[in-house]
Amino acid sequence: MITNKAIKKQPEHKHPQGVQSWYDPALRTLNGLLDIRKANLRKINRDEKNAAITRNEFIEALVNEHRISVYQASEIVASLRRANRILMHGSFIYEMPKGDAQ
Repeated sequence: MITNKAIKKQPEHKHPQGVQSWYDPALRTLNGLLDIRKANLRKINRDEKNAAITRNEFIEALVNEHRISVYQASEIVASLRRANRILMHGSFIYEMPKGDAQ
């Protein structure tokens, strides 16, 4: 029988560091998905600035590509938004404009 004592948990003060360590891999995944969307918009002669993906697509890509849980992926997306690394409008995620990135 597994008890709570047997499960090693990360100290609470290190949890944000663990989430933030996923920023670069998550942003690379996001940029790859947005590049596909931009190419599709180019094919039909539309403005590439309108390229966006849904939050669920992004979470699914993180889960499949990086083998993390859905909970962790959604935590990473929420943290990216709070850190102003991504733009969200409703359930759509856009690329952060170059001048606004930190």
